[in-house]
Amino acid sequence: MKTASWLLYMMDMDVEFAPLTDQTLQTATNRLAQAGLRPTRQRLSLAALLVGDGHNRHVTAEALFEAAREGGDPVSLATVYNTLRAFCAAGLVNEVTVDATRSYFDTRTDDHPHFFWEDKQELTDAPAEELQIARLPEAPEGAEIARVDVVIRLRRR
Repeated sequence: MKTASWLLYMMDMDVEFAPLTDQTLQTATNRLAQAGLRPTRQRLSLAALLVGDGHNRHVTAEALFEAAREGGDPVSLATVYNTLRAFCAAGLVNEVTVDATRSYFDTRTDDHPHFFWEDKQELTDAPAEELQIARLPEAPEGAEIARVDVVIRLRRR
């Protein structure tokens, strides 16, 4: 019997990643250099899959891990997570947490809201121009607001 986590993992296997070509590798190299990250083999491979063709993606670490393996790159899941954390710190991707056990990594790094489709376990961009936040609470003393994530959960009728 398949577990719920296995089913969630399989659901995001339909994410399309950039093909590993000379052009996507060059784009990845340029993006890593702009972010000040050393272009290790793993970082280049994963960056090429994520941002090499310029398309925006919302991916889980598990889906990226599987895409790398299918592309012949023997990276561990821990390496994928560590690389994604480095990409987040460098501003190449943003992490969007949808629940305590699931995060997506978004290659679109500007401020924008998301729809989370509960039935498909899929994260998509929501129209930012339709979102209005009238006021945020004051940050506690000694803190500042770093970012506001808006995830709108959807369920089909």
